Amino acid sequence: MNYRKLGSIDWKVSALGFGAMRLPTKKILPRVDWEESIKLIRYAIDNGINYLDTGWIYGLGASEKVIGEALKDGYREKVFLVTKLPMFLVRKTEDFYKYLNQQLKSLQTDYLDAYFFHALSRNQFNKVKELKLMEKMEEAKEKGIIKHVGFSFHDTLPVFREIIDYYDWDLAQIQYNYMDTAIQATHEGLKYAHEKGIAVVVMEPVKGGKLADPPMEALEIMKKASTQRTPVDWALQYVWNQPEVGVVLSGMGSKKMVDENIESASNSGINSLSEDDNIIISELAETYRKNILVQCTACKYCMPCPSGVNIPENFAVLNNVAYTGKKGGMSFLINRRYKKLVNSRKKLNKEYPNGNASLCTKCGECLEKCPQQINIPEELEKVDAILGKGKKISEFYHQN
Repeated sequence: MNYRKLGSIDWKVSALGFGAMRLPTKKILPRVDWEESIKLIRYAIDNGINYLDTGWIYGLGASEKVIGEALKDGYREKVFLVTKLPMFLVRKTEDFYKYLNQQLKSLQTDYLDAYFFHALSRNQFNKVKELKLMEKMEEAKEKGIIKHVGFSFHDTLPVFREIIDYYDWDLAQIQYNYMDTAIQATHEGLKYAHEKGIAVVVMEPVKGGKLADPPMEALEIMKKASTQRTPVDWALQYVWNQPEVGVVLSGMGSKKMVDENIESASNSGINSLSEDDNIIISELAETYRKNILVQCTACKYCMPCPSGVNIPENFAVLNNVAYTGKKGGMSFLINRRYKKLVNSRKKLNKEYPNGNASLCTKCGECLEKCPQQINIPEELEKVDAILGKGKKISEFYHQN
């Protein structure tokens, strides 16, 4: 494992961090498999990972509790532990300690190495100021309950700069990968935070798994590279190549993924990519941009949908249709994957939403929750038209 500087914090951080949003799940229902998750987290720590990231809603609320169990028997002292204040649930100032105290209890610890404001956007940042939540952060820090203060971010560069300038932050967590250098915080924002001594934590380095499953055109580009890498390794090495990056989070659901990503981390380094490598990555980014219709990363912040729509799955099917439709794959995907989603509320799975796009009532509850700022009801209407009613993609999207 390679280790890097974590901004101005006195902690040599593993290049690879464990993102506990996508833990192993049981096969019957998409619930977190506690036993396997605990084994996996400890295995990752035993093999050099020392940064652990979670949140209130991760694993449908189970992630923090699982981590609390995993960090027993001396494991707590081996990691830099981070969780986040669920801003979308905060309504009043008193909610700060309501959630923080519950999170400490779930994590079975009396302190956090860092506490983040979760998914700051313009509106959520205004809430931080209006409810004087920064003062609560400072108070908790003085009490020793939290050691460092940070935020995760989903909005535009001007908002990011405004947040950065508002407070002497220790850490900032941003979405960053070779496709997303010009959206959200952008590459410019990455540099801006780093210049102020803020540790930059990168999430979505593989764009919710999309960069791990390339279309044929992208695979052909990878084949011509002088250095052969897996699609995931290409994505990770790009991020680690940036000198401004402190730690890269990966949501790893199996021992195989941990092993592969640790090997990638061990081969990583600042400014280690060649000119040929960077050309390949530029070509890959352009290829992906042509094929992704809806910029959903399957983070599931929008879930559960009150109407039972499985929002990420609907978008995933549409994007896969865009990948393969020209080769006759559309019929296969509609029949085998989209039709597994139901179009009747009577058939909905109460344990796990399995509705298709036709069930969307445009209530708008998902809009504020989406980190990618996708107009979810509008996009679901397009999904229903294309996958449910047989309309052509070209009627709604421009594809090269």
